Order: sequence, then structure tokens, then C-alpha cells
Amino acid sequence: MFGTDRNQLRQMYKSAWEKFQLQQTLTPLETQITDIIKEHPEYHDFVTQLDKDFLPDMGQTNPFLHMGLHLGLREQVSTNRPQGITRIYRQLAKLKSDSHDAEHAMIDCLAEAMWSAQSNNQPPDEAAYYQCLKALIQGRKP
Repeated sequence: MFGTDRNQLRQMYKSAWEKFQLQQTLTPLETQITDIIKEHPEYHDFVTQLDKDFLPDMGQTNPFLHMGLHLGLREQVSTNRPQGITRIYRQLAKLKSDSHDAEHAMIDCLAEAMWSAQSNNQPPDEAAYYQCLKALIQGRKP
């Protein structure tokens, strides 16, 4: 959907946020992006800092990666892929009493699946990802 060019990806967030602030008409994707940015006020200052590096070993969270994981997860939930993720999302949202908190828990599983796939130079293990998600609603730490 987005490509792999870091600056191009980040520019999408910046452009969507600027259009939102100017009350311009947004595309459906821009609406999704701005919804996520609005839910993360701690990232508002970073949306325009396209060249900034975020170093995990320094305890920094990359806001663009984090928001991208939200977008990816929401796409998975809307298409119910992997099969059953929509049900897990709904159950977890009830348990957490907040859909955003549910997403954050689920994002940990998604990030782990993506990291593992990249580290092993393999496609993501959908079964392991799904098991991680199921563990969340069963009250176990994945």
C-alpha cells in the first residue's frame, strides 16, 4: 500500500496532518492517518520532523512505525485477516474497555511477527501471530 521509502511514507503523514489542520478534504486513507495522529497527541510534534531518527536502543519509539502498525492492524481487523482477528479485537476491546488500548496490545503481537519475519528473512508466521493474539484475550502475556 505504501512502499518502502522512509521519506515518502513520512510525507504522507505530514501531508495528511497539514490538510486536516487546514480543514481541507481528506482522502479515505488520509482520514485514517489523521484519526491515528489525533489519538496520539504525544506524536503531534514529530509528524513534521521527517528526517528525525528514532533510536530504540535509546528508549525512543518511532512514531511513524507505531502509527503505521495501527494502520496495518486496522486493515487486518476490517478484512478479518488473519481469520478471527476481528473477533479477537472486539473481545479485547471489551476487556480493555477501550479500543485504542486493545490495538496497542495487539500491535505488540504484530510488531513481534514482523520483526521475526524480517530477522529470519521469511514471510510472517500467521499462525504464531494469531496465537499471540489469542493469548491476549486469554489473559496470558504473549
